[in-house]
Amino acid sequence: MSVIAWIGLGNMGGPMSANMVAAGHEVRGFDVNPDAVATAVAAGVTAAAGIREAVAGADVVFTMLPKGEHARAVYFGDDGVLATADTGTLLVDSSTIDIETAQTLHDAAAAAGFRFVDAPVSGGMSGATAGTLTFMIGGDADAVSDATTFIEPMAANIIPTGGATTGQAAKICNNLMLFINLAATAEGAVLAERLGLDKQVFWDIASVSSGDSWALRTWYPIKDVVATAASNRDFAPTFTATLASKDIGLAIAAARATETPLEIGEHVAELFQRLIDEGEGGKDCSMIVKLVDGSLHA
Repeated sequence: MSVIAWIGLGNMGGPMSANMVAAGHEVRGFDVNPDAVATAVAAGVTAAAGIREAVAGADVVFTMLPKGEHARAVYFGDDGVLATADTGTLLVDSSTIDIETAQTLHDAAAAAGFRFVDAPVSGGMSGATAGTLTFMIGGDADAVSDATTFIEPMAANIIPTGGATTGQAAKICNNLMLFINLAATAEGAVLAERLGLDKQVFWDIASVSSGDSWALRTWYPIKDVVATAASNRDFAPTFTATLASKDIGLAIAAARATETPLEIGEHVAELFQRLIDEGEGGKDCSMIVKLVDGSLHA
């Protein structure tokens, strides 16, 4: 049994930390949201009063945070991870953040004598709960190997991606493709219905044909076709439009930094921004289908 410090107990970090408890580890968790802490405690996590208490004597620190600014706040500062953890502690950041911040964390951790990996995940809240996430891990090979041992209870796939920040690079590019696929699925689904196709018949065709994608099979935006889709639950979020906007924004920023045109990605980013502007940022990102069918606030 290992001692795990977990910083960030939200929609992803909460169930991920619970899976670490189920695997027999002692998990000490901290989050600024008391409700998130209470949910984690109910799953067996021990609440810590702050970062210092969470990381004391830990074998590994996992961080799962919304944005780069939050990661910087957690790692830096007088009471941050780098200032309060023992340098023998392995540091694993599973947040989805910008490349610049990821590189800054790698550099600062190395300068302070820590092993650090960027290890973002794919699979959403359902994968976090089921322990079937895909981890993309960038960093020194020895640190990646050590992190893999800890990650196993949470993952169906663990894929080393190369050096520092390559985990984040993989996640950013993967999510760019996901959201473009989601937008294409929404347009195809609405058009199929308006051309008189039964929604289930069309899904049955697309799911075994060239229109197939993870978004189609998991997040289909038409109600009563795919059981896991938020469209069945009035678009209660599995992945919010606000988070989707943040993630595709990371891809666009990386593309501009590398002079890579993302014309389709830029358009999809505009769709998520329209949802946010309409006050629907907290709804599931698959709600972009309502921008296709014209039913938003109808």
